[in-house]
Amino acid sequence: MTVAAASRRLPREGRASRGAPAGRGSGRGGRGLTASSRAAWGFLAPALAVLALFFFLPVAAALFLSSTDFDLYALGDASLARFVGAANYSRLFDDPRFWTALRNTFYFVLVGGPLSVGASLGAALLVNARLVRLKGLFRTVFFAPVVTTLVATAVVWRFLYHPRFGLFNTVLGALGLPGVDWLGDPRWAMPAIILLAVWKNFGYNMVIFLAGLQSVPETLYEAARLDGAGAWRQFRSITLPVLRPTFVFVGLITMIGYFQLFAEPYVMTPEGGPLQSTLSIVFLMYQEGFRWLELGNGAAVAFVLFAIILAVAVVQRLLYREEAA
Repeated sequence: MTVAAASRRLPREGRASRGAPAGRGSGRGGRGLTASSRAAWGFLAPALAVLALFFFLPVAAALFLSSTDFDLYALGDASLARFVGAANYSRLFDDPRFWTALRNTFYFVLVGGPLSVGASLGAALLVNARLVRLKGLFRTVFFAPVVTTLVATAVVWRFLYHPRFGLFNTVLGALGLPGVDWLGDPRWAMPAIILLAVWKNFGYNMVIFLAGLQSVPETLYEAARLDGAGAWRQFRSITLPVLRPTFVFVGLITMIGYFQLFAEPYVMTPEGGPLQSTLSIVFLMYQEGFRWLELGNGAAVAFVLFAIILAVAVVQRLLYREEAA
């Protein structure tokens, strides 16, 4: 075959090969898996097996548990557990403690969440400022509370909140103001918990905001300064719009974490007191499931909390999509 004949034949063979039906497992219409797909599933299989064993299976078991009256007696004999359907949920909604815990949790999230995000953004702006020296030291100091054990931190803050010898009341006395029973007064117990949580968690979000700030092109600020824009104008017109996705992520993870309030009131205030002013939903779940051993009721509380977090996350996502559009 001559070179000219081969060159005339190649396009026809190429068209024929493109028009030929895909072989088994070699295209989208194939019924089998391609070699790359099989390799991908092979690599994913161990991780999926771990997720199924340690996440999806326990979640399914807890969901079934929430529809039973599993209690202390059923721990000894599982046959004593009865299927009660939605009775645990209806009893939960009739419990005044649930509504108290729900109100306290939303108070903590709606007040502590914005304060934590604001403190994180302020610290990130401070560390990212061009005139600030020793930035590495400030980053370490601000991030140190995040890696500190929460129980140890809460114990230290209990002494800071001491009504007679605590640092906060000492400062108030130096300013001529009366002292506050921070953890014994129902009006101040939750604000005291919020202050601790903001100090404990703002460093983590600061790192995320700092990454977002460092991704803003410096040319935008230079152009704004040439146009006569001041610092506040640059922050409002450049920094905030660029950080919008970061705000969504930080707000979401902060909201999810704050809805799971437990360790702070557990260590600092006995039984969610005083007068249940620091009782949270997770604290109520702990009491139902691990103190009174009403595991069915505790599982019901857990899934109600899951539904609340999921609903808030979906609403936040929809609002972000509307703003982006």
